[in-house]
Amino acid sequence: MSRSLYAVLLLLSLIWGGSFLFIKVLLLHQVGPWTIVFLRSSFGFVFIALLMLFMRRPFQIKSIPWKSVIPVAMVNMVLPWTLIGFSETRIASSMASVLNATTPIWTMLVGLVFFGAVFHRLQWLGMCLAFIGIIILLGINPVSIISVDPIGFGCMLLATLCYGFGTQLSRRILTNLSMYHATFATLLGAAVGGGIMMAIMEKPDLSIILVPDVFGSLIGLGILGSGVAYILFNYMILRGSAEFASTVTYFVPVSAIVWGFLLLNEYIGWNVLAGLALILGGVFMANQRRIVKLAG
Repeated sequence: MSRSLYAVLLLLSLIWGGSFLFIKVLLLHQVGPWTIVFLRSSFGFVFIALLMLFMRRPFQIKSIPWKSVIPVAMVNMVLPWTLIGFSETRIASSMASVLNATTPIWTMLVGLVFFGAVFHRLQWLGMCLAFIGIIILLGINPVSIISVDPIGFGCMLLATLCYGFGTQLSRRILTNLSMYHATFATLLGAAVGGGIMMAIMEKPDLSIILVPDVFGSLIGLGILGSGVAYILFNYMILRGSAEFASTVTYFVPVSAIVWGFLLLNEYIGWNVLAGLALILGGVFMANQRRIVKLAG
């Protein structure tokens, strides 16, 4: 692998790890979870639309299967992004990022339960190891039972479960769309869905966008996290390999922990580091052999 690929890998992990920091900053400015979803997807949509115009790629709006794309946008973007925002009102961004690293495990379980996947022994061992890591993250003790907020913890796990469903749906529904059209369509769907829920649930004053910290965080979440990062990820796939690109999973929570510690003064307990090690070890082990799908 060339040095440029490793540089891109580091940059991508910093961007995606920073997403949890950006969400926390927005929440500190009283921007609600539904509003974050709307603004994040809107910024990302505008970026990809301008990029497609610059590249002279037609939008092909009529040829996009909207009835299939909208559910993907809801499950893979609107619901998990809202749940992540709500969870970070109760738990640290560093812990949220570590829990987010369980997404590949949930994706595999969704494939097992709903899409007829078959696991081998190594997959089961990897999942067991990851779930032990989740238990350690809970910080179970005889005094308070668990040391983290259970609602925030549970919402973050539900978000990763949504990602698991969304990934499986994307593989089956978006395969006929280019990466640009898939991103364009799902971000538009997320902006519309998030905007409707924002108007019903929160009714915010959108002039908050003009606050420098808020605007900067939205640039980080929408343009960098949903636009530039997607391009970098595909660059690694094309110039390196899909396996190499997937290794970003292991670096994102590490960078998020560093961001949270340096910029938000978040405490990093032993259970966070131990849970991270077990979860990433379990994810690595579970992905050593391919999942075999049943015929039909």
